[in-house]
Amino acid sequence: MRFPHSREQPEEFGAKMINRFCKTALWECSKTLIAVAQGHEPAETVIRNAKLVNVNTREIQEDADVAIACGRIAYVGDANHCIGASTRVIDASGMYLSPGFLDGHIHVESSMMGAAQYARAVVAHGTVGIYWDPHEVANVVGLQGVKEMVKDVRRTPLKAMVTTPSCVPAVPGFEDTGSRIDADDVAETMAWDCVVGLGEMMNFPGVLAGADQPLEEIAATLKADGCVTGHYSVPETDRGLNAYISSGVRCCHESTRPEDALAKIRLGMYAQFREGSAWRDLSRLAQAIKETDLDTRLCCLVSDDTHPNTLARAGHIDHILRRAVEEGISPLVALQMVTINTATCFHMDHELGSIAPGKCADLVLFDNLADFNVSLTMIDGDVAAIDGAATFDAPAYDYPSWMTDTVRIGHEITPQSFAIPAVDAHGNALEGNSARVRVAEMASGRVDDRETRRTVPLRNGLLESDPDQDVLKAFVFERHHETGTHGCGFVSGFGITGALAQTVAHDAHNLLVVGSNDEDMALAANTLVECGGGAVAVRDGKVLGLVKLPIAGLMNDKPLEEVALEVDGLERAWENMGCTMVSPFMTMALLPLACIPELRLTNRGLVDCLKFEFVPLVVEEQ
Repeated sequence: MRFPHSREQPEEFGAKMINRFCKTALWECSKTLIAVAQGHEPAETVIRNAKLVNVNTREIQEDADVAIACGRIAYVGDANHCIGASTRVIDASGMYLSPGFLDGHIHVESSMMGAAQYARAVVAHGTVGIYWDPHEVANVVGLQGVKEMVKDVRRTPLKAMVTTPSCVPAVPGFEDTGSRIDADDVAETMAWDCVVGLGEMMNFPGVLAGADQPLEEIAATLKADGCVTGHYSVPETDRGLNAYISSGVRCCHESTRPEDALAKIRLGMYAQFREGSAWRDLSRLAQAIKETDLDTRLCCLVSDDTHPNTLARAGHIDHILRRAVEEGISPLVALQMVTINTATCFHMDHELGSIAPGKCADLVLFDNLADFNVSLTMIDGDVAAIDGAATFDAPAYDYPSWMTDTVRIGHEITPQSFAIPAVDAHGNALEGNSARVRVAEMASGRVDDRETRRTVPLRNGLLESDPDQDVLKAFVFERHHETGTHGCGFVSGFGITGALAQTVAHDAHNLLVVGSNDEDMALAANTLVECGGGAVAVRDGKVLGLVKLPIAGLMNDKPLEEVALEVDGLERAWENMGCTMVSPFMTMALLPLACIPELRLTNRGLVDCLKFEFVPLVVEEQ
């Protein structure tokens, strides 16, 4: 079954309105707010005696009250005069009251849950809004899939602000995706009431080359006064970075060195410090500001990708705040980085990100400035979570069949499917008992890999894995259109014997298989084909761990607790197979991502992601 494609917008995606992420438009309730502020009308809710985190001035105001009406803040100060017989009073004595947390760059699909289940998980940890790039689901089932996920999350109070996927595929010409998005599609979505900008512009080579497609997408966003989010992943901070920013890109989450973040800040770009399940950049990036006296208003904290077991065990933005403080960033600076700075980046600070009259009453109560243990989350003045549990329910969403039937290989996968012919760059058969090949060396906790040259066994005209040297076979099978294409290569860093497979394989999300022997690799691949996608670990002909992800091969409809247990089980299987990486599933998922240095593998072959060209597997070294 194929998914539908249509430029017609359902009724839910009507004309864009200002104030579309607030309970009540400011102009509709300004008279009420004015009256409440002066004590002429009672507030709906008053929070009393809080230690107010003022992110506008970076200070704590002791014994502060906040009065709320119409889902907005009417008054900050001593709110005795705002309390009436019907007013709900919340005593916050001893607690810190902060603006609700905002995640400035997130892919919901990486949680492996549907959008509403994701909302339940993060709101409980103080997150009130996300700037969400749904390019994972878009690569599989297009903008129709994005619409379904938006419908799902709209059943919750979470402010899910979409940045339209800009790169589907991530880098044109290097992989095959399930769908495509062009500049006309981007222009159309800028009228959707859920869209606030453009998703990460990964095609920075196209931008630097002045290519029409990426520049037209950026232009469509800027015309709509949207925020263009970036992805500049190369360690270059001079001409290329200047050119990239001058195109209109406003922020970037791909800094991995302090000098990268510092250069972006100095050039007026928002530097988003990333700390996700696998990409743990904060320890390095914190050095850019903690050892200096620089203005930090262009600094944000983001998660990018967070696994369900991380959400269940550590939390969301509250966890990143704890990590920031551990790395020496001031708690008040860190709080600015997840509130006012993020809202300002997206041109929304007039509505979100601070506790001030007229702003949305998106608030969080927590106990201290080191642990950030959240006890209450309010969104638009309504209680959305108490003591780590959401106050709203989100039954399983009925995703259409074209989103749950997406793993279509088009041919049988057998152990023979993993044969790698021993030929040189010209197709000539190699002789001898070994060959020199390119290997993608993956590193724990990092998004970038390293191209190395290693010697692998050559037997009966085929190149083989060498698990003793941690060199494994890697295959990527196209799984959207039954083309039968696949790419093959070698990878190191996982340290396993057996096989791993997953349909979460950024960004085309084809079927990715890594292993030490062909039999286990075939079993792993076929297990996912049969269950409609997911992630699996296999050794000695047995499935050791499996997470089924039937929604676009990326998600399932289970709640956080169940998905987290399944992912924990899969990670234990990885450990039993010899892997010591943090969040190895997510690190493996980046092997096909052809917009991050240095060497990547797609269904079309090996890609040099510094020169952006296909390269042969076998090398002839001088």
